[in-house]
Amino acid sequence: MPGTALLSMDLQLNHLDRVPDDYLPNAVRALETARAAGIPVIHVILHLRSGHIDAHPRNKTFGSLPHHLYTAEDPGAAIHPDVAPRGDEIVLHKNRVSAFAGNNLRQILAAQDIDHLVLAGIATGGIVLSTALQAADLDYRLTVLSDACADPSPELHHTLLNKVLARRGEVVSTSEWAEALKAAG
Repeated sequence: MPGTALLSMDLQLNHLDRVPDDYLPNAVRALETARAAGIPVIHVILHLRSGHIDAHPRNKTFGSLPHHLYTAEDPGAAIHPDVAPRGDEIVLHKNRVSAFAGNNLRQILAAQDIDHLVLAGIATGGIVLSTALQAADLDYRLTVLSDACADPSPELHHTLLNKVLARRGEVVSTSEWAEALKAAG
């Protein structure tokens, strides 16, 4: 699908500890589907500077994090090996909630003429929501992979998918997405 990219977001070891055990196979399936269809995959991860000099103490999300987390020295900041980048897949660091924060994601998408983002990641109430809202405001077409997104709160995950994200784009399972790609191909 020309003009489409899969954003694989915050699939870091620290985040996977907070979601259901059955989540990871869905994220793997999303990556395999994109790769098989020739859809570019962009990995976006949280990366803060040593000592968190880029996280203001007033920031409720990042200001209270222990200063060793999500830095180059934190082994838990690594992408899980099952969903690790392959070949020339791009890895971008972000320093806030949205996948667009603190990096050149918009420039990369523009350079590749991408106008449709497929979102997978942790957490639905964090990076998925923030990225989807910003992407919608930037006029990207959106697809959210319902089972390739997860949140520590299943209730919040369900509400966001069905009441918020569905109003800004398409919400489908990884299987439904794979079938749509086959039908379009």
